[in-house]
Amino acid sequence: MKNMTIREVPDEVYATLRECAAVNHRSLQEQVVAVLERETRLVRGSQAGRVLRWRQRLAGRKLGDVVADIRSERQR
Repeated sequence: MKNMTIREVPDEVYATLRECAAVNHRSLQEQVVAVLERETRLVRGSQAGRVLRWRQRLAGRKLGDVVADIRSERQR
């Protein structure tokens, strides 16, 4: 596992995280990790996340002209 330091957290955000941690019977660190895990799952499962992953996979590839390929197939 990696370690992380978060600086300059607004007081309101810090207080809310502490309150959520207390409600969920977690330490502040456990609460922050839970929030980060939930957010990353949302991004990975979202349409935007899928689009981003496909763009990364296809980056640098020369993609053909699909319309031209279909037209040429129709003429055969």
